[in-house]
Amino acid sequence: MAAEIETERLRLRPFQVDDLEAFVAYRSDPEVARYQSWDASYSMTDAQSFLTSQHGLELGQPGEWLQLAIVDRRTGSLCGDCGVRVEIDPPATAEVGVTLAPSRQNEGLATEALAAVVTALFAQQGMHRVFAEADDRNAPVKRLLERLDFRCEARLVEADWFKGEWSTLCVYAILDREWQARGNAGQRAHPASVD
Repeated sequence: MAAEIETERLRLRPFQVDDLEAFVAYRSDPEVARYQSWDASYSMTDAQSFLTSQHGLELGQPGEWLQLAIVDRRTGSLCGDCGVRVEIDPPATAEVGVTLAPSRQNEGLATEALAAVVTALFAQQGMHRVFAEADDRNAPVKRLLERLDFRCEARLVEADWFKGEWSTLCVYAILDREWQARGNAGQRAHPASVD
């Protein structure tokens, strides 16, 4: 059974075939693809392969990346996605990421979605540590992680050969006890099961 997470404005759920057209539209945008593992040539064939790769994955399952569709609860439209990969070793450790369609940026949706996923990872999946990596040039993602009280644990100067150039990576993380100490963290996020 896959996870579904609801917030005030969003539903995070497994991807469906009907999501793929909008998914390709934002993944093929050069600005969206700039700091991501894919490039702007992302196609419907790529999206169909992606959908197949997601079959049977569950939130909290170690190993592969799980992408949760971020859907506007009011309109049902796809806004973006949150990625989660639970480490095999060390235990109780997860990496997260978030991508939004350009038309849905600057509305606070990435903050709302990622906060809900992090809350679910700590509260329902028993994670000890959640981390994220960001290209040092990706200021919006760095601000997002800092807004969620992730701390920058490392700045790895020109440590990654990425898309034909050396890039500097920043590693951000937060522990379960730190997330809980935030006070109202995730009060509006209600993880639920999908039938």
